[in-house]
Formats: sequence, C-alpha cells, structure tokens
Amino acid sequence: MNQNPPSFWSIPTTELLKTFQTTLHGLTTKEAQKRLLTYGANRMKPQKNSNTVTLLVSQFKSPIILILLFAIGLSLFLHNLVDASIILSIVVISGLLSFWQEYSASNAIAKLLAIVQIKAAVLRDGKQKEIPIEDIVPGDIVILNAGDIVPGDCLLIEEKDLFVDEAMLTGETFPVEKNVAVLSSDTALSQRTNSVWMGTHIVSGNAKVLVTLTGINSEFGKVSERLKLKPPETDFEQGIRKFGYFLGQVTLILVVIIFAINVYLHRPVLESFLFSLALAVGLTPQLLPAIISINLAHGAKKMAEKKVIVKRLASIENFGSMNIICSDKTGTLTEGKVQVESVLDVYGVINDKVFLFAYLNAFYETGFTNPIDEAILNYHKLDLSGYKKKDEIPYDFLRKRLSITINHDDKHIMITKGALSNILDVCASVETKEGAVVKIATLHDQIQKLFGEFSKKGFRTLGIAYKNMPSDSLISKKDEADMTFIGFLTLFDPPKANIPETIASLKKLGVSLKIITGDNQLVAASLSEKMGLSNNKILTGTDLGKMSDGALLRRVGAVDVFAEIEPNQKERIIIAMRKAGNVVGYMGDGINDASALHAADVGISVDTAADVAKDAADIVLLEKDLGVLIEGVREGRTTFANTLKYVFMATSANFGNMFSMAGLSLFIPFLPLLPKQILLTNLMTDFPEMTIATDNVDDEMVDHPRRWDIKAIRKFMITFGLVSSVFDYMTFGLLLLVLRINESQFRTGWFIESVISASMIVLVIRSRKPFFKSKPGKYLLIATISIAVLTLILPFTPLGVMFGFSPLTLTTYLLLLLIVGVYIGAAEITKTIFYKKVKF
Repeated sequence: MNQNPPSFWSIPTTELLKTFQTTLHGLTTKEAQKRLLTYGANRMKPQKNSNTVTLLVSQFKSPIILILLFAIGLSLFLHNLVDASIILSIVVISGLLSFWQEYSASNAIAKLLAIVQIKAAVLRDGKQKEIPIEDIVPGDIVILNAGDIVPGDCLLIEEKDLFVDEAMLTGETFPVEKNVAVLSSDTALSQRTNSVWMGTHIVSGNAKVLVTLTGINSEFGKVSERLKLKPPETDFEQGIRKFGYFLGQVTLILVVIIFAINVYLHRPVLESFLFSLALAVGLTPQLLPAIISINLAHGAKKMAEKKVIVKRLASIENFGSMNIICSDKTGTLTEGKVQVESVLDVYGVINDKVFLFAYLNAFYETGFTNPIDEAILNYHKLDLSGYKKKDEIPYDFLRKRLSITINHDDKHIMITKGALSNILDVCASVETKEGAVVKIATLHDQIQKLFGEFSKKGFRTLGIAYKNMPSDSLISKKDEADMTFIGFLTLFDPPKANIPETIASLKKLGVSLKIITGDNQLVAASLSEKMGLSNNKILTGTDLGKMSDGALLRRVGAVDVFAEIEPNQKERIIIAMRKAGNVVGYMGDGINDASALHAADVGISVDTAADVAKDAADIVLLEKDLGVLIEGVREGRTTFANTLKYVFMATSANFGNMFSMAGLSLFIPFLPLLPKQILLTNLMTDFPEMTIATDNVDDEMVDHPRRWDIKAIRKFMITFGLVSSVFDYMTFGLLLLVLRINESQFRTGWFIESVISASMIVLVIRSRKPFFKSKPGKYLLIATISIAVLTLILPFTPLGVMFGFSPLTLTTYLLLLLIVGVYIGAAEITKTIFYKKVKF
C-alpha cells in the first residue's frame, strides 16, 4: 500500500478506501499495529529516546573533553599509564554521573507528558475509541469535532457545517468551509475544500475522514522539515547560552595563555597541555546542561504533585517570572458549574414554551459538549416523545448561535439559541404573551431593558428564537433569518468561595490578575465586584477596536477587566502587555484561545481543554483552579532559584580557584596541582551541586517574579571570584612562605582548601540570609559534609597516594580550616553588601 497516493483529493471515496485497504468501519487493531511499524509514529520528527547510547555519548562530546581524551591517548602512547588511567577514570565517572541524572530526568518528563497526551477519536474494530495522535496511521477513519486537531492529511467522507482554521498552513485568516467532493488533481492546496490537513484544527461542525498521509509525509510535515522551526528562546535559555559563551571565551583565552607561558618556561609540553586542559574542565561549567535538566525535571515533578503538568521545560522559568496572568472567568474564577437562573418571555415572566424550545435545542445538538447545554438539561427533565430531529447547524464563534430543526405533529420548526445580540440580529418579529407575533421593533426597548437588568445582576443572557419551516428539508445558515424571538434564558456561574483569598495570594506573589471575557460589560463588572475587585477599570471590545496599537500599549496596564472581547482581540491584548515589559501568562481552554496561548510568554491550559488549546499550551493544569496555578508559580520560582545557585557556584569558588591556580602556575617552578588532581577537584565539587535541585528555597526568593539578569551574574562572578582568589593566595602564602612544605604537600594542602571551600561556599551563596538562618536541603547538607570528610582523609589512603597526595600535620590542617572559616565569614559579609547594592 502506498502512503503517497497521487492527488488523493481527486479520487472518489470508494476508490480511495480500496487503495488504503480499509472500510468505513475503520481498520482492525492488528492491521493498525502493522501499519504503525511500517510508516512509523505520526510525528514531525523522531521521538528522542533517553534509553539510548546517544545520551551517553553526548556526555563526552564537548570540545574540551574530546581534546582531553586525545591527550590521555597520547599519554598512554608515551607509557604514562598510571596518570592516564586515573584521568580517564575521572572523565568516565563524571560523564556517567551526568548521564544517569539526565536519563532519569528525561524519563520522568516523558511520564508526565503522557498524562496530557492529545488523542483522536478513531474507528478501530468497528468501534469508536480514543487513541494518541501518534498512533494514527494511513487508512484510519477518524471522527472530528469542534476543537479537535486534525491528525493527518485526510479526505472528507462525511461532514456537517465543517469549518477549519488553516492559518498555520495556508495563512488564511478566516476559517475555511469544507465539503465532500471530488476535485481536479491540479487544485491548489488552499482550494482543496474536500480535504483537511495535519496540524490544522476544527472551528465548528463535525466530520468523518479517511487519513491518507501522516507525520513528515503530510503537507505540514513537509513544511516543518524545510523550515526546521524551533520554539523561540525564553529569557532563561538566552541567558544560559550567553553565560556559557562568556565563560567559554574567558576559559579559552586563559588556557591558551597558560599553556604558552608554561611551554616558554621549558616545562614538559604534555604535562603543560594536560594542566591547561584540566584547568579548562574546572573553569567551564561542564555540569550546567545536566544541572539545568535535573533542576527543571525535578521542578516539573514537584509541579505535577501540585497538579501542574509542564509540557515545555524551559517555560518553568517564564512561569516563575510571570507578573500578569490573564484568564476568562468561567471555571477559573467561578465554580464552572453553570446554572439556569430563569427562563422568561419578553415580559420577564417565566414561560414553559421558552424552556421547551431551549431544551429541544440543547438535547439534540451534537457539536461539542458545553456547560450551558448541560445546565439546561439538568434544570428540568422533559418528555420529548413525538419530537424528532431533522437537521442541525452547529455553533461557531462567528455566528455565536446554534440551530436545529424539529418535526412534531406535522410541523417543522427551526429553533435557534445563542448570544442575545446575535439572536436579535436574525429576528424580524417577537411573540407576545398572548401568542401573537408582532414586529420586533414594537418590543425592542422592552427586550433591551430586561437584558440590562439581567446583566447588572451578573446573569449571562441567551436569546431563544424559532421559525416555522415550510418542509422538513435540510437547513443552512441562510435560513437563520426572519425568525421570531420568544424569550430569554438567564444563566449564573457563581464565583468560587475562596476566590478573594486566591486573588490576594496572587498579589502577594507579585502577579496581577486580568480578566478577559466575552461577556458584556455589566456582567463582567458585577462578577468582579462579587470577587472583591472593586473600582476595576473595564475596557470593552468595541472601544479596543477603535484604539491604535500605541494607545492600547499605554492603556493596557491600567485595565483590570476586558469585556465583550472577540476571540481575535485576545492576542492583541497579550502582545500589548508583553510590549509594555510584562511577562504574561494566558489561561485558556477553548477553540478560540490557541492564538492567545501562543502569543503569551506562558500558555496555560487545562486537561479538559479543546485539543488545539492543550496543544498550544506550555503548561497544563489538571484542575481548572487559580489555587493550583499559585502552587505552580511557587514551584516554578523554586526551580529557577535552585538553577541560579549552580550558576553562582560556578562563578564564585570554582572559577576563583581555577583562576588563582592558573595565575600561580606562572610564578612557581612546579604545577600547583597535577592534571589528575584538578580533575578530581572538579569531580568532588560536582557532587554537592548535583543535589541542588532538592534544596530548600527561602520565601523571599519566591515572593515576587524574578528574571534572568546576566549583568547581575557578571557582577556576582567578579565580586565573589575576587574574594575567593584573595583567600586562595592566602593559602598559597601559608603553604609556600610560612610552612615551606614540599611540592606534594603543597598540592595536598591546596587540594584540601580548594575542595572544602568550594563545597562550603554553596551553603553561603544558596541564600541571601546568613547561612545559619537558612536551612539547606537534606541531600545538599549530607553531600557537602561527606565531601569535606572524604577530602580530609583522602591523603591518608592508598587512593590518595595514587593521586600524588601526602599526609599533612595537624597544624597544617588547622591552619587550612582556619582560612576556610575566615573565607566563609568574608563571603557572608560580601554577600550582605552585594545584595544591598545589586537588586536581583
């Protein structure tokens, strides 16, 4: 079977079914599994598998490590077996540790992403079932409804009022209407109205389709393969990249100079080369990618415990930096359980006929499940014996109404329900309480007066209209005209009981709430008042439409509630907020929220959202609740804070130690540390850093949004690097000038001071408080103490002898520990002064 049938849109359905060896009842499970093996998973690119040799090999791919491995090979060739074996062992152990951490992290993330996997309704073994989109194969029969993402390039078999958003593929702004047809083989992509394309989404209507092309063979796959598009970098990713380049440049310059001078001083070339490379390993933050992966994965797991699933790990930093969250009110600020308040005629009197028509409309609609229809059906049960549905025009976001035709007692009635203004637009008459039909102008003022009263009370108001049809023929949107208005349906979704406290908690975290709703101004004002948001400034969609982008940019920060907003205006609001210098989160779950989710710094959706919204989101909540969001923000900021700790560690003691050693090597007749000792130093100081992801974070680090600040980090590096270097040279002076010890003992003393100071400084820089007032995480404390103890006893062991260390006197130990203690005190004082002057 060929997955590339020529011009499938030009082939009749029956013939195409034969080509794909399938039927209208779909494939069997067994056949689908065979095809999945043949064609591969339905993805744009192969899934990255953490359980492969690739991940292990990637730990040894950095240029410095590759050069170091080459140098080790050269040492072996020159019969320097012991040192070469030791250095090789350290490099391998370091790589294996990094591999294990990243492997665990990637597997954990894969399990979390499976929770919010997007699925498609497919016919298998003659029955409809939900399966992951990745498992769709050519020949599958798929059922599509409003909000669904199209899982492949497909030919329409059946459709009903189907409109598809193809903007991401064709650039077409408005939804495209689709119909079952056979087209010419040379029909342009944008004109193939009998086909739907992978990656596009259903705006309204429903369809049954035959999948013809999947993955990279689809039209979208071809485009993505050509463009190789990547998601834009977050501030955090950009900062990490620039930080890495900065350290890399400093390291390269330093290493080249040190090597050149050592050769000039007639020191052994190979030893000087290995020394320079070992310095490079110590200077460069080799663990940075692994530490970031570990921290983000650990943060994602912690956030999952709070019912927040992270789809894109890099978004965690933006989540923590977020200072504005935009949300619709339904289900987030309110209970999400819409209740029918009343069913009234045009005089505001309860009316059974109005409810009957509303009930019929809700009972027979088949577009997509929505809380309004559920509320109508739960309000009161009616016996519909004798009623028969003939046809339906599904709801869409342009018309904002839904129509069905009913046959009853030889009468054919079209019943339409929707937003009041959109219903009145198609009505020419109104039914009075006596049952007479008069021109709508007669009671227009009465209708608007009641609508205003309902809105002031916070009720959402729908209109109900009907039209007697001449026959039981099928209907189209053109029939939605000259209808008779019959009455109102008022609905109420009460605010959540704890919403005032939740909004107050957001404010404490430095996050402002902005409401973006399609409800009218009066309803939005009433709801915000009930939530304790008094004196809110409201901007309507009509006023927004009249504003220039510049005017909106100046106004957007002061507005609290955006009411009567059209779907295409949401994206404009988000973009204006971002241009004003904010980090914006947008929480949406509807078909019309995808563009706003993409435009936001952090797109947030819920597990029950439409597929297109869930796919566009960076973060998915398992509960539609701002309380869950607050916990997620805290965890996001905790993750960001712990990642910065490693950056601070790499730019303070580690960098200072290596920099000092490089400088000293120019003035003494021997190398301060042998290459194998430098690598051991680097390995041992890495151990505490690997536990940073589990460290405790002080409240002040999560109480307001923080953003990546490369300038502040450079200032930190210079400040604490200098402090570290001062005490490094104090150590050199003590060992060389005061104690006058030999080469082996000097290296031992310098190794002990270097490792212990680099490990202990983590306890200082991990918090802005004095280190004794901020409790470190259990694993960080255990790792730090263990490394310190191991460092002290290593010179007395056979392993220490292999590394060239010698036992030191008790006096030397005490003096070294005294220097470390004074260094910790000096770092504490420096920290206090630094944070007073540098706001970060």
